[in-house]
Amino acid sequence: MPIDFEVEPEFQERLDWIDGFVREEVEPLDLYFRGEVSPFDKSNETARTLIAPLQQQVRDRDLWACHLGPELGGHGYGQVRLALMNEILGRSPFAPSVFGCQAPDSGNAEILAHYGTDEQKAHYLQPLLDGQISSTYAMTEPQGGSDPGVFTCRARRDGGEWVVDGEKWFASNYRYASFLIVMVITDPDVAVHRGSSMILVPADADGLEVVSNVGIGGEPIGEGDHAYLRFTDVRVPAENLLGEEGSGFAIAQTRLGGGRIHHGMRSVGVAQRALDMMCERVLSRETKGSLLAEKQSIRHWIADSWIQIQQFRLQVLHCAWLIDSVGDYARIRQHIAGVKVATPKLLIDVVYRAMHAHGSLGVSNEMPLLGMWTMAPIMGIADGPTEVHKDTIAKQVVKGYEPSPGLFPTAHLPTRIEEARRKVEERLEHEVGNL
Repeated sequence: MPIDFEVEPEFQERLDWIDGFVREEVEPLDLYFRGEVSPFDKSNETARTLIAPLQQQVRDRDLWACHLGPELGGHGYGQVRLALMNEILGRSPFAPSVFGCQAPDSGNAEILAHYGTDEQKAHYLQPLLDGQISSTYAMTEPQGGSDPGVFTCRARRDGGEWVVDGEKWFASNYRYASFLIVMVITDPDVAVHRGSSMILVPADADGLEVVSNVGIGGEPIGEGDHAYLRFTDVRVPAENLLGEEGSGFAIAQTRLGGGRIHHGMRSVGVAQRALDMMCERVLSRETKGSLLAEKQSIRHWIADSWIQIQQFRLQVLHCAWLIDSVGDYARIRQHIAGVKVATPKLLIDVVYRAMHAHGSLGVSNEMPLLGMWTMAPIMGIADGPTEVHKDTIAKQVVKGYEPSPGLFPTAHLPTRIEEARRKVEERLEHEVGNL
């Protein structure tokens, strides 16, 4: 089968437009707001005034919410094209929101599109796709992290309502959210893959409180966009259940599979931006009588970074191609896990080299590199720790092998030589007998 790495001219034109649009129209928003306004804050009138016309331009070019297929309200570009788009969008914090594919809203939209009822889609999905509201995905817990096997947040049925009790940790963007998708235990007497469910909870539900807001390292304690939540007798209508009761684990895998590959797609753009900054820097700075770009160690940094980005980019694109071809995250979980494991390593290495090439300026708050570098450990934890995914990969790889049939491995040279000698001698005898 032929392998074609060429992008269709028509879609390349779209990519060229996206690249120029993000650089000229979206990245200035990153600088203007400088982290003081979140892309998820739909209540900020200044941000809404500036973003709405940009979002309309994206819609006019049929580039809005491209992570969803046409049957789910998107345009059916597929994961490979989405990967090429996300390489560009990954450079800018505001770009995913301008294109309607920001996490966690993108994953929540995918869940609603797949499993939501018509009423749920009208009430939650459509406003989310229209960019009018933000959402939160509440899965992890303070005592159990991301391991559903030890989750304690429960939901019990009481007539026409679900009653939720428990705690959730690191619920991103809750302070801006209109609703949450909460993973809860609905039957503690069976395994989690049969006893967990997903429930829609309004962000202002009675009994839902913020224990604390949590930030990333460096942010003041008590501030941040990641909430530690407590649910105390939180009641929601029975129809707020997503999918079937007990299907929460399967729904989570659908959501997290897409999220993992999308993080990888955007990380290509982050790493490329770091390499761009490093190359500009080493061509602009002299020491010991020559440019940094002429130093052998610097050239090795550039070469190593370029190679890593190319390897990772191809890995992401191959995984995206498999998703498009197979259409089932579960069947290619090994490849998705591979992208998940490789993502933080790419950022750790490439961004660090760029930061180091800038010296003290690189670690200062006058360059974005340190902020980019802190994404690496986050990517190692988000959507499941790296070690869990390595375990998944190893299990899948080993399935393709069998134990050796005898005392020694099949590659044992004395055994193979003896087998080869017998085979060749039998052939020789046969040939001699035919003379």
